[in-house]
Amino acid sequence: MDVSLIPVTPGTRPTASDTAAAKITSDYTTFLRMLTTQLQNQDPLNPIESSDYAVQLATFSGVEQQTRTNQLLEALGGQFNIMGMSQLAGWVGQQARTDAPVAWAGTPVTLSPNPAAGADRATLVVKDSEGTVVSRQDIPPTTTPFDWTGTGIDGLPLSPGRYTLELESYRGEERLTTAPMEHYARIVEARGGPGGTRLLLDGGIEVQADRITALRAG
Repeated sequence: MDVSLIPVTPGTRPTASDTAAAKITSDYTTFLRMLTTQLQNQDPLNPIESSDYAVQLATFSGVEQQTRTNQLLEALGGQFNIMGMSQLAGWVGQQARTDAPVAWAGTPVTLSPNPAAGADRATLVVKDSEGTVVSRQDIPPTTTPFDWTGTGIDGLPLSPGRYTLELESYRGEERLTTAPMEHYARIVEARGGPGGTRLLLDGGIEVQADRITALRAG
């Protein structure tokens, strides 16, 4: 069978399993022809053992069966992805908590700090898209959410853009940890793809669904 003859719905193309199935079918037909020719031309005084034929047939049939199993698993995986997207549809419009970059646009952003155990001081560190520190702000070493107003080191509002937020935890003068600061952002879209489901947040920030640690009403 010529792979190019596999029917294709407009806008789609054969999957890897479709191509593999076409190839295995073609190879199986060729194998049967060779086997028949071998039977017809074997030496009558020294015939090939029938058990050898059985082994060859069983081996090839096993490969064909595995290919069909792979096709079934691929189809099931597609169904699971659809189910996952249906469930995630309920997330759209809600506020998601994540450690992704913040899309600052002048509106206060709710941060959710998580300082290290034993910390008696915490500092919010803000970096721009080039990794330059543009703000350092001492905050209470608690897990109480608070609104970040986007001010720089000079006390002036930061320009709109993407910023990375980190939380430094201290005990006295000893820095215990530096970790991403989580914040809340509204989910505007859920997208599927080879790498899994991704969520589009306000400001164009994309994150993997498994990086969402909490949801709240938008």
